[in-house]
Amino acid sequence: MYQIEVKDIYKSFKDVHAVRGISFAIRPGEFVALLGPNGAGKTTTVEMMEGLKNPDSGEILLQGKSWLKNEKDLRSIIGLSLQETRFSEKLTIFETLCLFGSFFRLGEKRVNEIIELTGLESKQKSMVGTLSGGQRQRLALGVALLNTPQILFLDEPTTGLDPHSRLDLWKILKQLKDSEKTTLILTTHYMEEAESLCDRIIIIDEGKILKDGKLEDLLDEDSRNLDELFINLTGKALRENGNVVL
Repeated sequence: MYQIEVKDIYKSFKDVHAVRGISFAIRPGEFVALLGPNGAGKTTTVEMMEGLKNPDSGEILLQGKSWLKNEKDLRSIIGLSLQETRFSEKLTIFETLCLFGSFFRLGEKRVNEIIELTGLESKQKSMVGTLSGGQRQRLALGVALLNTPQILFLDEPTTGLDPHSRLDLWKILKQLKDSEKTTLILTTHYMEEAESLCDRIIIIDEGKILKDGKLEDLLDEDSRNLDELFINLTGKALRENGNVVL
């Protein structure tokens, strides 16, 4: 069984056709990067997969179940971390993880496991308001992992982080990948991040899939690496939206 099946989904907002007939399937344990310039439709696609938006037409199944009738069951198997996840500034790391753990009836044992996994042992008594950007992102990832999700959604998890903090998060995600128990859907503007972490690349622009497959199968003499492939496929969008960050 596929972990995720996206079947010919469409989504519009007034006159904007954000997603136009996207289809793909993701296997258990697969790490997939969903790439595209700003406004390509990738965030809308992910939000529909997360059950935060409903498609206008088409179908999305997680482990063979739709969000329409199985929301409670599906919430228990997914974890998600948004680009700007916000927590109470007056709680410590430990208290924050205990709070979110209580939603899944998890105790301090799991909280301590997450603190160790994310390398936050020395900061567990620190208030969230005192944390650096990298530490906040590790906390956000820790919260997303509390319920041992089978499907993990990460929306630009390392945007704005320094190289050391970015590598720290990569290390955590590579440990998850080695376990082969978690399926990851990653959106990022860092091509190196997608190359380093993901088994498969899906490039979206103007609400449609342009390329889908293993990176080595997508490259050719005109696109020798992921940066070149991305630019060659989405060059029109890059010229029009000069603010796209690679």
